[in-house]
Amino acid sequence: MKEISDLNFPEDVKYTKDHEWSKLDGDIVTIGLSDYAQDQLGEIVFVELPEVGDSFSKGDEFGSVESVKAVSEVYIPISGEIVEINEALEDAPELVNEDCYEGGWIIKVKLSDPSQLDELMDKAAYLDMLKG
Repeated sequence: MKEISDLNFPEDVKYTKDHEWSKLDGDIVTIGLSDYAQDQLGEIVFVELPEVGDSFSKGDEFGSVESVKAVSEVYIPISGEIVEINEALEDAPELVNEDCYEGGWIIKVKLSDPSQLDELMDKAAYLDMLKG
């Protein structure tokens, strides 16, 4: 596992205590696992994805990520409807390890309550949480 200082935490995304990230583009939010989460999990071998059209409330489990170490649930940080899934992960789940913010994103959600984004952590708050 890498040191926190060796991991990537973009400024333009928000983070959860469960280590998901969210990036807003219009009314669509792209969601994935943070660099810290993928590093802790190790080699990812399978990603369970929801269906396009599924709706979730903030905090609901929407899928899971299986690594050689463990299976971890993934929770949706905002309420909304799934508008796109990263189908590339079905054949190449290791994309989450290789590039969790670009090629390894998991879902895209049509945001139903923009105020929920304000409840997520910015980079500084997330790093403070990681450092304890």
